[in-house]
Amino acid sequence: MSPREVLLVPHTGRRTNVESAARAAELLDAAGIVVRVLVYRDASSVAEHPVLGRFDLYRHSYEAALGVELVLVLGGDGTFLRAADIAHSVDVPVLGINLGHIGFLAEWEKDSLDEAIQRVIDCDYRVEDRMTVEVRVTNNEKKCLGTGWALNEVSIENQDRSGVLDVLLEVDARPVSTYGCDGVLISTPTGSTAYAFSAGGPVLWPELDAILVVPNNAHALFARPLVVSPHSTVAVESTMRSNPAEVVMDGFRKLPMPPGSRVEVVRGVRPVRWVRLDDVTFTDRLVTKFRLPVEGWRGPD
Repeated sequence: MSPREVLLVPHTGRRTNVESAARAAELLDAAGIVVRVLVYRDASSVAEHPVLGRFDLYRHSYEAALGVELVLVLGGDGTFLRAADIAHSVDVPVLGINLGHIGFLAEWEKDSLDEAIQRVIDCDYRVEDRMTVEVRVTNNEKKCLGTGWALNEVSIENQDRSGVLDVLLEVDARPVSTYGCDGVLISTPTGSTAYAFSAGGPVLWPELDAILVVPNNAHALFARPLVVSPHSTVAVESTMRSNPAEVVMDGFRKLPMPPGSRVEVVRGVRPVRWVRLDDVTFTDRLVTKFRLPVEGWRGPD
């Protein structure tokens, strides 16, 4: 029987984060679980660490997660999204422990690290699917410029802020409206609490299957967010006279969008497999993460 393996993805920007990663690695190793450690640009803080340096180090690639039981993320939302990119590529679950600020994508917080690791050791967790979206960009000659996917959102961003991005929104092969804007956000329910929320979009419960469209700083009479069917195809076309744009997926995967291009977004075939350790509702998570005032609540009879 092959040994269990876990890919550890730490945010190493702070010394305390590195020590938390070392603690997690020690606990897993003591339980007989093989630990791999993912490193980014500067690997010295990991490679030279007396604990983490003993484990196999991997760069960001799908090979890092081949054969692992799950991907364990220690960091904030940015670290989680990069780790989810690897986990999604080989269809393995991902678990986040927040070492950042809000950490909306994380399952638990730093002060529960030991318990979370023990739950992994005991296989005391469940996995749920989170919806993704797939992206295709073509130019005015219908040549494909690239494809990609996102867990949070697809952000179409103006590259020249001296002018606006001129685009037309389409849903299910029918035009909806034109905008002069800074960009357009196309989000999943999971991403509704991220960039789309900051741009004025509504919060969608993750159990909901839907695609959220949020024009970003649009100069138009009709520029409200739209919630459309998960079976819809959402497209954004830029005019030939428009500024060049960039299509950014989850904040770091990027595709060019020159004038006259078209971006099509549909529901992803493969979801992200999300590790859950408890039964805390999304409502409670929302209140806790955003520190919402709920004093005076009496509850149902």
